[in-house]
Amino acid sequence: MKRFFGLAVTAAIPLMAASFPLAAQDLPTRSFMGEDLFKLEGVTDPQINPDGSRIVYVRKTGDIMKDRYASSLWLVDAKSGAQRPLVADSNANMAPVWSPDGKRIAYMSTAGGTGAQLHVLYLDSGTSVRVTGLPDTPGALAWSPDGRQIAYTMRVPADGAKLGKAPDKPEGAEWAKPLTIIDRVTYRFDGGGYAKPGFDQIFVVSADGGAPRRVTGGDWDAGGPIDWSADGRSIYFASNRIKDWERSTDGEIYTVDVNSGAVRALTTRVGPDFAPRVSPDGRRIAYLGFDDAGRSNENVDLYVMDADGTNSRQLASSLERSFNTVEWAGNSALYASYADRGVTKIARIGLDGRVATVASDLRNGGVSDRPYAGGEFSVSDSGTLAYTAGGVDRPGDLFVQSGGNARQVTRLNATWLQGKDMAPMRKLAVTAPDGRPIDAWIITPPGAAPGKRLPTILEIHGGPHAEYGPGFSTDYQLYAAAGYAVLYTNPRGSTSYGEEFANLIDKNYPGPDYDDLMASVDAAIADGLADPKNLFVTGGSGGGILTAWIVGKTDRFAAAATQKPVINWSSEMLTADLAVGAPKNWFGALPWEKPEEYWRRSPLSLMANVKTPTLVVVGEDDYRTPMSEAAQYYQALQLRGVPTAFVTVPDASHGGFTARPSQSAAKASAIIAWFDRYRTDKPQPSAPAVGGN
Repeated sequence: MKRFFGLAVTAAIPLMAASFPLAAQDLPTRSFMGEDLFKLEGVTDPQINPDGSRIVYVRKTGDIMKDRYASSLWLVDAKSGAQRPLVADSNANMAPVWSPDGKRIAYMSTAGGTGAQLHVLYLDSGTSVRVTGLPDTPGALAWSPDGRQIAYTMRVPADGAKLGKAPDKPEGAEWAKPLTIIDRVTYRFDGGGYAKPGFDQIFVVSADGGAPRRVTGGDWDAGGPIDWSADGRSIYFASNRIKDWERSTDGEIYTVDVNSGAVRALTTRVGPDFAPRVSPDGRRIAYLGFDDAGRSNENVDLYVMDADGTNSRQLASSLERSFNTVEWAGNSALYASYADRGVTKIARIGLDGRVATVASDLRNGGVSDRPYAGGEFSVSDSGTLAYTAGGVDRPGDLFVQSGGNARQVTRLNATWLQGKDMAPMRKLAVTAPDGRPIDAWIITPPGAAPGKRLPTILEIHGGPHAEYGPGFSTDYQLYAAAGYAVLYTNPRGSTSYGEEFANLIDKNYPGPDYDDLMASVDAAIADGLADPKNLFVTGGSGGGILTAWIVGKTDRFAAAATQKPVINWSSEMLTADLAVGAPKNWFGALPWEKPEEYWRRSPLSLMANVKTPTLVVVGEDDYRTPMSEAAQYYQALQLRGVPTAFVTVPDASHGGFTARPSQSAAKASAIIAWFDRYRTDKPQPSAPAVGGN
């Protein structure tokens, strides 16, 4: 006999209840829905301690009340997999960095209400101490080798440009805001807004707290990541310190003497060098960079040099892939991540140039609307790896690999996803018209009947020098739950296939990538899956450009949705935050030097051909493909009488287009609703189409 709320109840009662199961319609839907974005969790920024025994990671968790993904720090035992929260409160806690002795963790937190500041957590006591109280947010944290100091970068304000003077303001008067005077070449940044006068500089502060000390100066930025010399006397960083730096994309590795502030360049060439990483014994520096040949894409190569800047040489050139991050494991080997055919991998690279792939199938741990290749890792001195990996049905979890054996440590979404039917993915064979193989994948609705043709969305990645892979995408899961198959590809121009493949569109984008995309649609139809009468197309950024280009070239799609596109290359180049370097690398000339070439490659030049109902979507604070680009296309569609609607995402930048879960879900829902209007395989909604007829 059991007692519930003071009442005696026999064991037979639960059996009686079991004879009256809930009707299926009373259970939550098994379809992936917009509100499910708030349930998703992911592992990001895994950092393994020097001896490989413990891992701290940033856990991203949906917060439906604040419409954001909260971030907390969790600690994992590498052997047992046991984990516990370290800093899990209502603040944003991020960017953990282990102290050299493995007893403390430096991290950034908004605790204290003064913006994100540097904190240090003492693992023995669990006590966390705020180390800085700065007017701006520090970044690029790096412990000194003896663990006594922490270096960081922070913006130092400067006086802005001045022209004239306003009249004297009477006391108590209510006047308009003062004029803003801009004299910088690049004066605004996507996700950062209008640049405030000043430069990023390097500081050091005692790990125990106290006043920080500035190490670098001058009218140049000192960029992260940064690293200390083994003796703690110098800090290595990247900077562009040429006279006309504002009109250059160059950059070199520098060293600054912590005591005197003396700065010395260690590299010199045309092209950027960055991300210096010092070997544990201090004898060598690994770094990333490339020679700028004026093309739209260059592989990021791996180099190593002596600590004084001599004997620089490239490593792993035979791999012919672009490196993302690099770390030392001891003094004789480097571990680096790279994307290969849409899949992120980790290679062990010896100083003798030997390359061995040690981990594959890394995945983004954050919640992403599209399946870009990605993943993060860190490595201990002994070569134990901590990295993020996952599948098509969920964000990345934490994996640990030691001695060649990999184990999954976290399963953050396993429980609630058991109640969801997630869309499966499979590879699709595609051959371009010139015979090149093109990687493509298809997501199908859960439970779709074999052999049945489905309405199919061609979804195109941005960049265009980027790559998709077989990873998780909230957009694709939502599209599939609404009954659509999703076709996505890596057409020529995509990275992770080598420089030759990426530069097939150099000075010719949009161009032959269109043929690859059409070949993938043809392959999906030939496969028996895509319904040729119900084809749809969308994509963001570079994919938005190609969407607008496609509907100017063909009427085969029932409807389109161009997201954050470039419509007129001349106006985009003169309003975007990438005006420096882009005209030379993408066109070989400034807009007024080759206006006909800029116009030839602008989707607006094909406007007279457009008949496809096209939705236009953009973030209101987009400075990469500014809102004015999308507005031009919307207005042109209206003047042409093509059905259209204009969706703007408030307070959203180009990179933060879907950072807020509610907006990400609503954006996908708007696109689905637009496509639903033009499907021929289901009843049409009663609402009329938006826009001209």
